[in-house]
Amino acid sequence: MITTLLDLALVIVAFGLIIFFHELGHFLAARWAGIRVLAFALGFGPAAISWRKGIGWRRGSSQREYDQRVAMEPGARVSPTEYRLNYLPFGGYVKMLGQDDVDPTRVSAASDSYQSCKPWKRMIVISAGVIANLIIAALLFIVVFSIGLPAEPAKVGSIAPGSAASRAVAVNAAALGVTDRGLKPGDRVLTVGGKRAVSFQDLVLASAMARPGRAIELTVERDGVAEPLQFEITPDTSPFSGMLEIGIGPASSTRVQPLKLTPEDESRWRDDTSRAGLDGVMPGMRLASIGARDARETGVWTPAKSAQDIVTALRAADGEPITLAFSDTGMRHLNYATVVPRGELEEADLDADPKVLTLFSHIAGLSPVMRVDDVPPGAPRHGLLPGDTFVRLGALEYPSTARGIMEIRAHKGRQIPVVVERRDAAGNTELVSMTPSVDRKGRIGFTVGDTGADSSLVAMPPDAIGPLMGENVERVTPAAVGAISRPGTRVLAVAGEPVENFEDVRWAIVRACRGARASDGSVEVVLTTTPTIGDGSIRETSLLRLSRPEADRIAALSWEPPFAIGYFFELEQTTLKADGPLDAVTMGVAETHRWMMMTYATFVRLFQGTVKVEHLKGPVGIAHLGTLVASQGTLKLMFFLGLVSVNLAVVNFLPLPIVDGGQFIFILYEQIKGKPVPMGVQNAATLAGLALIGCMFLIVTFNDIRGLF
Repeated sequence: MITTLLDLALVIVAFGLIIFFHELGHFLAARWAGIRVLAFALGFGPAAISWRKGIGWRRGSSQREYDQRVAMEPGARVSPTEYRLNYLPFGGYVKMLGQDDVDPTRVSAASDSYQSCKPWKRMIVISAGVIANLIIAALLFIVVFSIGLPAEPAKVGSIAPGSAASRAVAVNAAALGVTDRGLKPGDRVLTVGGKRAVSFQDLVLASAMARPGRAIELTVERDGVAEPLQFEITPDTSPFSGMLEIGIGPASSTRVQPLKLTPEDESRWRDDTSRAGLDGVMPGMRLASIGARDARETGVWTPAKSAQDIVTALRAADGEPITLAFSDTGMRHLNYATVVPRGELEEADLDADPKVLTLFSHIAGLSPVMRVDDVPPGAPRHGLLPGDTFVRLGALEYPSTARGIMEIRAHKGRQIPVVVERRDAAGNTELVSMTPSVDRKGRIGFTVGDTGADSSLVAMPPDAIGPLMGENVERVTPAAVGAISRPGTRVLAVAGEPVENFEDVRWAIVRACRGARASDGSVEVVLTTTPTIGDGSIRETSLLRLSRPEADRIAALSWEPPFAIGYFFELEQTTLKADGPLDAVTMGVAETHRWMMMTYATFVRLFQGTVKVEHLKGPVGIAHLGTLVASQGTLKLMFFLGLVSVNLAVVNFLPLPIVDGGQFIFILYEQIKGKPVPMGVQNAATLAGLALIGCMFLIVTFNDIRGLF
């Protein structure tokens, strides 16, 4: 807590310095132009403290004392400029004689007033703050690149199933003998949109800032391919963030997350690694080698280059366990772990509302039943225990996790009737009823799990499902709708092959889809089932009819680790460092220009709809993000502040009357026409600008605060 507060204080001071340099630019330019400066202020509202030459320090403002001194002593040597630190730490301003952005009618005819200054000089004064911010950003970037900025390399780690990256076909694939679709883990991206890609962030930004419906061009280097592959990938709208993306994740290194664990954290870590099949693996170890299940006996190992090699090995083993060897130096094996693969499932969106995503993992519409995986410490006392299987949840019987989550959300702020099946240590089961309360965010207070690992129990399939990504794709009825007629059905056999759990069900259906098919490519799979209620003596059969496209999708399903690679393994890192002082200057200026153009593009995409208002950050969000960055070290904070400085420059130079850009346009008009913009036009434009800025401030601040909870 103390560390977080110190980081927040550091961020606030750093933000203050950025604002200070912005206003210092205006101040120095005004003094150069001969304009009388009345106040140099950091923050808004009443003055907390102030200083004025000839008067000194004061609590509050010294303006009244200044007016009295000037009235009583016309020749008093007192500066007209008051330096203020105001109570509201948001922004700052330089107040010049005869210049008031909020009230354009407050003009002055004095020889050293804002209006008396030539228009071209006023344009320099108005632009000076923006120029100062760009200079500060460039200097920060120069320092950062001189030292070396840690960043994720422009390398593909994970690929989201069904994403644009998984569907893409290289333009020159045939010429290079490449038959596989999509990007692959380990691909190194050389250029994005014709420009050199230096970090993974370049790929993220290029996707997010792409024009709607327009492809981004990637040049990719792949092991075993003689020449770089040329891809043209059209980003999809992410169902999670709502932004455009191509569906790739950064590469993970072979190093296990180097965490500092308290005794309580270590206990939780050991539980997590045990469930994942990584018993004995501790923070800081490195994945050294990967082999088959019997690798310790045969001695046949393949050196690991990245954690993503685990996925490659599991898919190559096609369902067989693999052995991972960990070390502390990368040379001597210290720990071995046998990883049992988890079958890859189809993924769909269960919710018909396009603005709400409910992830539904299934195979042909079949899914296991929702279960309580864990109850976190501090959760409300609702009566649920780890391992409880939901027999009834609200209006649903034996719900899938997706349907269960939707039902809980539907009871926000109310109680929900629950019946669970609970098994004791001896294997005896009982039904337990309760009515837990659902909070306003649609949560009861438990970690969601399912019965897939140890039961062939399946939930009622949904009537319709939609795609996670892609445009204009209709919702479809899954094949299981015609095969499962009651909730809580247990599958006993698939195509005559006995099954014990949902993993067996999935694998049997995949094999059936890879085998013999009808002349039209469709597949019919016989399911033998029994109702959960009863002694299990009832046997029923039904047909799972799969069309050719669905059978093809299922046949292509592979295997994945039983854990999230990004949770256990550290992201791969590279260092963005200049070769010398001149190169650092070049990189700093280029980075400033890049982010300036990116910020302008953000506003363009905002109007086009591919970037939404909720993606923008206000003061609260920036402070929160800055605190997180500050915890990663001074260098990352300096880079972040450089980005903030660029954004401040761009936002201030937008063509809105209340900011520098709008004032610049008014002065430019005056320079060209020889007379100022009519006062009525200035007043109307100022009010419109105030309303727009005020509304935007309230919206982004509301979203920032909501995002903290």
